[in-house]
Amino acid sequence: MDPPPDHGEESYRGSGLLDGRKTVITGGDSGIGRAVALAYAREGADVMLTHLPEEEKEAHETVRLVEQAGRRAIAVLCDIRDEKQCRSLVERAVSAFGRIDVLVNNAAYQMSQPDGISAISTEQFDRVMRTNLYGMFWLCKNALPHIPAGGSIINTTSVQAYKPSPHLLDYAMTKGAIVTFTQGLAQMLASDGVRVNAVAPGPVWTPLIPATLPDTAEFGKQSPLGRPAQPAEMAPAYVFLASANASYITGEVMNATGGTPIP
Repeated sequence: MDPPPDHGEESYRGSGLLDGRKTVITGGDSGIGRAVALAYAREGADVMLTHLPEEEKEAHETVRLVEQAGRRAIAVLCDIRDEKQCRSLVERAVSAFGRIDVLVNNAAYQMSQPDGISAISTEQFDRVMRTNLYGMFWLCKNALPHIPAGGSIINTTSVQAYKPSPHLLDYAMTKGAIVTFTQGLAQMLASDGVRVNAVAPGPVWTPLIPATLPDTAEFGKQSPLGRPAQPAEMAPAYVFLASANASYITGEVMNATGGTPIP
C-alpha cells in the first residue's frame, strides 16, 4: 500500500490499562485489527488473532509486534464464516489463556458494486453476511461462557451503518445489524457484568480498501477532516472500551468518523 498504513508502531505508548488481560481479535493480521493487537499488547494484554491463509505473512508481522511488546501472541488460521472454526477458535483461546477477557469482532468483508443491487451476486451476499454477521454471532455465543464479569465484547461497525454508500449496500446492511446486535446483547449481559460496545470507524486506510474499491484516489476526502484515518487512530477507542475506564459504558457505539455527523 502506498503510503503504508500506520498501526502505531512508532507512536503508541501503553500505560498498563490492560495488564494481564487475555484477548481475542478477529482479522488481527492487518489494518484496524493489527493496530488494536499492538495497542493491547503495549497495554499489557496477551493476544490471539485470526487470519486467512493468504494473510499468513501479515499475521506473522502482527505476532512480531505483540511479542516485541513483551506479551504472548498466537496467530490462528480461522475462517469465521464456518461455525466449527469459530468454536475451535474459542476452544483454543481457552486452552491457551484459561479465559477470554476481551473479544474483538473486527474481521469483515466488502466488495464495491457501482452497478447496484443487480450486480451483487448471491455468492458475494453470502460471503458478506457470513463474515460480518454469522462469525460475530457464533464467536459471541461460544465465548460467553468463558468471559468473566468485568470482561467485554467490542464489535466493529461503521459509519456505513448510518450513511450507507449505494455501492456498498450489502456491507452497509451488515454494519447496521451490528449496531442493533451490540445494543441488544449489551442489555442481555448487563446483569452478568459483561459489557458489549462497538466502534464505528469512518474511512480508514487498510488493505481492505485497495482490495475492494476500484478507485482509492478520493478515498476519505469526503470526511470533514478531508482524509482517511490511519489504523493507529482507531486503536485507542478499542483500548478505552476494553479497560476499566469504561466500566459504566455498555450498549454504546463510539464513533470515529472524522467529523461525519451521526444521527
